[in-house]
Amino acid sequence: MSDNEIENYVKAGRIACRVLKEVENLVKPGTKLLEIAEYVENRIYALGGKPAFPVNISINSVAAHYTPIPGDESVIPSGAVVKIDIGVHVDGYIADTATTIALDEGYRLLCEATRLALEKALEVVGPGVKLSEVGYIVEQIVKSYGFRPIYNLSGHNLDRYLIHAGEVIPNHRDRLVLGSFKSGRVYAIEPFATSGRGYVREEDAVTIYALKPNPKKLSKLSQEVREVFEYVYEDRKTLPFALRWYAKRFSIEKLRSAMNVLVDNGLALAYPVLVEIDKGVVAQYEHTVILTNKDEKIISTLCQ
Repeated sequence: MSDNEIENYVKAGRIACRVLKEVENLVKPGTKLLEIAEYVENRIYALGGKPAFPVNISINSVAAHYTPIPGDESVIPSGAVVKIDIGVHVDGYIADTATTIALDEGYRLLCEATRLALEKALEVVGPGVKLSEVGYIVEQIVKSYGFRPIYNLSGHNLDRYLIHAGEVIPNHRDRLVLGSFKSGRVYAIEPFATSGRGYVREEDAVTIYALKPNPKKLSKLSQEVREVFEYVYEDRKTLPFALRWYAKRFSIEKLRSAMNVLVDNGLALAYPVLVEIDKGVVAQYEHTVILTNKDEKIISTLCQ
């Protein structure tokens, strides 16, 4: 990992932290989710980064993958538990961070448990440490507060232009995860905790997609579908995106139709909204950790 790569990872992290801190002040009952999303993404650009993925604004039992759709009129409800998950990249080098804002004091302990789980997990991250050790710590802390981790959500490693680069960092002691943290890699540590059963399921709703290039397959599709693919790919490559980003260029009907065809033909991934299986309230906290080749540990998304 070169000094330039580290510099870009750190810059992305500082932008992500700053924007996440700013947006906490917008999370109030009655605020439109679209207003929050546009603020986050515009600020990322203004500070010299680009969104690594659409901001996730997940409320109560929704755990992940909800971002506003074009014309979205949804607002923050009173007493909600709101997760804000932000990704920033600088020249493809990614920072991923998240926080939870509880608008009801009754969820203070859920947030405290999840935040402490992240804090203690970060303390043990280092070269040679088993990935499953993080899961053990997260599970122990969350359960000590009377909650459950989300067993089928996990942290992950990051690479250039890749948000999920292949490794899984569990939120429980998963003995099937055999790997260890390595120097020269970047990791997103991401505890989720819930008052529910501890599992998420996929909803039918999809608001986030990513492209999977395959020129041979693409050539067999209609001109309309190819036009959407090529326009979005020029902007995003394989990074996730929201349909609302392209609603000025294409009608929402054309975008949805094209994405359905692309998903069906293996040229795009759909990220369904994830909801806790018992409708339990979910909290989430996340930081990005750089392990340099010199065995330094840099938490890039901590504000300095």
